[in-house]
Amino acid sequence: MYMSSKAFLSHLESFVTENRKELFHKIIEYRTRYITVVLEDIFQPHNASAVLRTCDCFGIQDVHIIENRNKYKVNPDVALGSDKWLTLKKYRNARQNSIKAIEGLKKKSYRIVATSPHKKGVDVNNFDIAAGKFALVFGTELQGLTPDILDRADEFISIPMFGFTESFNISVSAAIILHTLVVRLHESGIDWKMKPDEKNKVLISWFKTSVKRSDLIEKSFRLGKGCL
Repeated sequence: MYMSSKAFLSHLESFVTENRKELFHKIIEYRTRYITVVLEDIFQPHNASAVLRTCDCFGIQDVHIIENRNKYKVNPDVALGSDKWLTLKKYRNARQNSIKAIEGLKKKSYRIVATSPHKKGVDVNNFDIAAGKFALVFGTELQGLTPDILDRADEFISIPMFGFTESFNISVSAAIILHTLVVRLHESGIDWKMKPDEKNKVLISWFKTSVKRSDLIEKSFRLGKGCL
């Protein structure tokens, strides 16, 4: 037995205001999985939270969080609830979390794009967005990305800089790169939007977040005609 996601979504929509429903359906049209973000050992709560907020603002639905030595902590005053609208996948239980994350993304046909000022990378303005979907990998400010990531990266991307400081704050770097690439993506002819079934699943998670006791509503629905 399985539950019809479309039918359950329609059921959940009846528990929110029309304005809320319209807002969710408007925002989902700008969500993408063509670009995904990977964060390796980002432990500073301010930076960790700011990147999530940036991903939400630019329509990036999936964020992959690698926890090798550091636990990923969210500062609610910075994130402003953005984490509940994103699909977060954490890698924390394997001996080589970074390798597991990268190999999983490659199996899903993502290009692994390392963001590093120390590698000879392509300027973000010249990065080929049409060559296929890609995962942008960000590391810590002090140590950058680990060799596990750098050795497995398919491409490298960089931001033009003209000062003495050799790198941006991680949250600033993510904002600049995502803004540049998302704007270019929207202006392209690339099919970057999520498929209908993907949209339904994300919408269900959003409505469940917004509806009180949604777990009981879902249980009741499963016992009714929503189960096929």
